[in-house]
Amino acid sequence: MRVSNVTVRKRLIAALIGGLLVFFVIDVRLGYVQFLLGNSLTERAKDLWSRNLPFEPKRGEILDRNGVALATNISAPTVYAVPRQIKDPAGTSEKLATVLGMDRQKAYKLLTSPESMVKFPEGRKISHEKAKSLRALGMKGIYIAEDSKRHYPFGKYLSHVLGFAGIDNQGLMGIELSYDKELKGEKGYVKFYADAKGKRMENMADDYKAPKDGLDLKLTIDSKIQTIVERELDNAEAAYNPDGIIAIAMNPKTGEILAMSSRPTFDPAKFKDVPQEIYNRNLPVWSTYEPGSTFKIITLAAALEEKKVDLLNDHFYDSGSVEVGGARLHCWKRGGHGSETFLEVVQNSCNPGFIELGERLGKEKLFSYIKNFGFGSKTGIDLQGEGRGILFNLDRVGPVEQATTAFGQGVSVTPIQQVAAVSAAVNGGTLYTPYIAKELIDPKTGKTVMKKTPVKKRKVISEDTSAKVRQALESVVAQGTGGKAFVEGYRVGGKTGTAQKVKNGRYMEGNYIVSFIGFAPADDPQIVVYTAVDNPKGTVQFGGTVAAPIVGKIMNDSLRSMGVKPRKDQIDKKVNWLDPVMVELPNLKGMKVKDLQSQPFNINLDVSGSGPKVIKQSPPPGTKVKEGSTIRIYLGEKAE
Repeated sequence: MRVSNVTVRKRLIAALIGGLLVFFVIDVRLGYVQFLLGNSLTERAKDLWSRNLPFEPKRGEILDRNGVALATNISAPTVYAVPRQIKDPAGTSEKLATVLGMDRQKAYKLLTSPESMVKFPEGRKISHEKAKSLRALGMKGIYIAEDSKRHYPFGKYLSHVLGFAGIDNQGLMGIELSYDKELKGEKGYVKFYADAKGKRMENMADDYKAPKDGLDLKLTIDSKIQTIVERELDNAEAAYNPDGIIAIAMNPKTGEILAMSSRPTFDPAKFKDVPQEIYNRNLPVWSTYEPGSTFKIITLAAALEEKKVDLLNDHFYDSGSVEVGGARLHCWKRGGHGSETFLEVVQNSCNPGFIELGERLGKEKLFSYIKNFGFGSKTGIDLQGEGRGILFNLDRVGPVEQATTAFGQGVSVTPIQQVAAVSAAVNGGTLYTPYIAKELIDPKTGKTVMKKTPVKKRKVISEDTSAKVRQALESVVAQGTGGKAFVEGYRVGGKTGTAQKVKNGRYMEGNYIVSFIGFAPADDPQIVVYTAVDNPKGTVQFGGTVAAPIVGKIMNDSLRSMGVKPRKDQIDKKVNWLDPVMVELPNLKGMKVKDLQSQPFNINLDVSGSGPKVIKQSPPPGTKVKEGSTIRIYLGEKAE
């Protein structure tokens, strides 16, 4: 059958149109891919070709309130390898093993792995000497990235508060953990490109994204006070070989922690070298124990607030013990204190006297004040692991439980609870939330990103009651059991504590936690210091004997470092035959050298300079020092 020319022509036209449509669709698709998807597909391809060499950010520094660095960073390079770029795995692994001190077979296995990029455990955060040696070898496929590791310049100093960071610069404990998100920053990288065989693509430029450094964290800690506390705890540890020691210093008017330390301690950079129970327990906020007589401050404050006692005019007779609910409760002094005012009850830390105050209050009022002062609940301090303490359930409180609670036995509290509560008792009656993180600062701009301010929880007693508490506790130091915390030139108030330790529900023989909590100046408190020593050896285990002198020394140096000037309006100290004789320094300035020998004082002179007259002396005139102390005088022509 013959096909006409018309039909052929139609078929050709249809085929042409069909072909044009196909080519049109292909062109549209190519245009769509080229112009609309081109960038996206290129980026996807680059992702397949790319290898990221990470650049770690600098972890934010942790500073004290004055800008002293307590936790910082030091450079520590890290080694990476791209296995497909390594032509001689055997030789490269031999060189790596030699420099890094690792097993050659292990290095070879990593270098021949199918991974696009590997890093060596032994090559993480290496020394600059090792990094320099590796660079000198010029091994292809081996890369050295900038990295850093945490550095604690003062070693064991403030270790439980600071905590530590792990090998990946992540916070694992303490402030490092609490503020990890703010401190850690964001990673950066150098991105280079390689083909399917892993060879570097020289015609494509590397991409670089700078890391974003973490924020700096400024604490409320005062490194000068912290240094004083650390020194005194070291001295006490050497003198008494205790099971543990705790110390806290706080500004009672704000809740700012000025110093915090405990023993046993550890070096944050070597935390793996000590048992977990040492570094994982910040004792000032974690530990709970019977407070002993330091708790009497709360009973005293409650009785004064409720007008249940007149310290000067009300009297009490202490026979040495008292029977309560069929149980006989004893005073620490055998035979008792006899007839005494309630101020003397406080000075003498007389247990039966405080039992009487507890009875006057009644259990509902007593326990209401205890809870208002913050016992039985967390203070809210910004540190992990805070304990709550243990109080008697009110419906289970009988006469004996009420009596023992009044003088600090049978309840369990944390050190930070005691510091916060006593601060409220002496600061005018306001309970504050303790805190240790003060500000977050952008290290590039120096601008403050976050700033904490004091948090008032509630008013627990009146200003008038607080003033009476301060006066009573000042007399404890000057006239009572806290005499060894007395600081010449400063009005110090405080209270001793001696608590028998409990094990398996029974009190341990000859094993006590002795403590002292003090504040100064007594009329306008700037600092509260608490120290507790767990089972001191080779000494009489009393708070007034062991803990009070520690607080006294901390107070003496801390007040001077804070710029608080000595005064002469102290309550006269009750002197016993064991106390050293104190003498007031005369004014030696302007005195001729030849006249010094005839002066009727028992002090030694350390002479500096030359000249006929004394131009300066240290300590200054009016300062009281121990008889026989050495003072320095400077000689010259004219007094300053």
